[in-house]
Amino acid sequence: MTTTELATLQHSIERLRQSLAEVRRALGDAPEVRRLTNDLERLEIDAGDLASVPPASHQGGLDLPEHIVVPDTPLDESMWKDDADDEGVGGYHGSRP
Repeated sequence: MTTTELATLQHSIERLRQSLAEVRRALGDAPEVRRLTNDLERLEIDAGDLASVPPASHQGGLDLPEHIVVPDTPLDESMWKDDADDEGVGGYHGSRP
């Protein structure tokens, strides 16, 4: 995480703290307000932990899953017997020609 990203995160947490203070003034010490306060404290702890995490190295972009080749051959017709619907056709019932 860059220092700019960390500063933006800290600024957002501070704005959230101010909003939560306004909610506390309006609603008092309701259970929901206490839970939000606890969530805010957790955010602060996690943000502090992020500051010490070294940046991830991106070599060549995203890690993509293995390339899987799907054959273009016709499917086994026995798969469609016994009143099975064709995927994408939607609700075809009855005998097949």
